[in-house]
Amino acid sequence: MLVAAAVCPCPPLLVPAVAAGAAPELADARTACSDALAVLAASRPDRLVVVGPAGVDGRGVHPAGSAGSFAGFGVDLTVRLGSGPGGERPLPASLAVAAWLLEQTGWADAPVEGLGVGEELESARCAAAGREIAAAADRVALLVMGDGSACRTLKAPGYLDERAEGFDAAAARALGTADTAALLALDAELAQALQAAGRAPWQVLAGAAEGAGLEGRLLHEGAPYGVGYFVAAWS
Repeated sequence: MLVAAAVCPCPPLLVPAVAAGAAPELADARTACSDALAVLAASRPDRLVVVGPAGVDGRGVHPAGSAGSFAGFGVDLTVRLGSGPGGERPLPASLAVAAWLLEQTGWADAPVEGLGVGEELESARCAAAGREIAAAADRVALLVMGDGSACRTLKAPGYLDERAEGFDAAAARALGTADTAALLALDAELAQALQAAGRAPWQVLAGAAEGAGLEGRLLHEGAPYGVGYFVAAWS
C-alpha cells in the first residue's frame, strides 16, 4: 500500500555541478525536493520506488544500485540508485537526478528500485503499473520524477504554446491536492505536444494512490526556463 510520495522535477540542471553558474536559479526547487524527501523518510517505507520518464533504452525496471552518469552533460559525476548490485543498463537522466537527490538526503545506503516509463504510455497502463507497485509491500513510498510543459515562453525548449499554462495549472492543482482522478484525466496527446515529461509518471502515482487516502501539498511551482517544475508531497 502506498503510504507516501514525493513529486520532483527532473532537469539535470537540478544538480549544481551540471548547472554551474546557473545553480542558484533552482535553489528553491532543490530545497523543496529535500522537504518532500523528508516526508518519504518519515513514512518509514518497506519499499521505495523511483518512477521517471525514460527513452527506449531506459524503460523498465532498474534494480537497486544501478548507476547513472552526467557525463553527457559535461560533468564527470556518477550516481547510484541506493545500495545493491545494480544492473547492466545505465539509469535514464530522470532516475539519475533522483539518485542524486537521494544521495543528498541520506538515502544512499537504502535499497531503491527504479522504473523508467515511456512518455507515450497510455493512462490506463500507467495506472495499472502504479497499482502493481503499491500492492508489492505493506508500506510503499514513491519518488516521482517529471516536468510539466516545455512551452511556457518563447525561449522554452518547445517554444510558446498558449495551452501550456492551463495544462500546468491543472497538473499543479492535482499534485497539490493528491487528486488522482484529475491526474488520470490529463490528456496524453496534449502532454506529448507540450513536451510534458511528467504526465506518465504522475499517472503511475495516481494508480498507486487509489484508495490510499493520502493528502497532498504543493511545495514549489515555477517555470524558470519556460518548463513547468513542481514539487509536491503526499502523505
